[in-house]
Amino acid sequence: MPPTPGKTDREAILQAHHAYLSAMLEGDTASLDDLLDDGFTLTHMTGYVQPKAEWLAEMRAGQFIYHAIDEVDTSLEVGGDGTARLTVRTMTDATVYGSRADWRLLLTTDYGPCGDTWSPLQTVATTW
Repeated sequence: MPPTPGKTDREAILQAHHAYLSAMLEGDTASLDDLLDDGFTLTHMTGYVQPKAEWLAEMRAGQFIYHAIDEVDTSLEVGGDGTARLTVRTMTDATVYGSRADWRLLLTTDYGPCGDTWSPLQTVATTW
């Protein structure tokens, strides 16, 4: 059985989360490609499960532009089995397929360990 997760795991996950959001805001798809697990998927509000490569390609094409992401509430559960789930309610100002809007998003991201850091494995976006 893996050791009980400590504060360092929580700090590493939150650091990875903030790097993820920062890269989204900067449109930095190269950093996102490095940060996200190779098998990463983003499930949109519509239920569409988008593979990492497709989402990043659409970001590069200007289909997803993130102007602001304000965290309203954050909850983190770190399991003793090497898993973690971060749930964040955000107010997100984004242009999606040409339409700009403010979105009340509930982002649930599963993280897994990757060397001495944690990588997002999947994010599911719903509204709140």
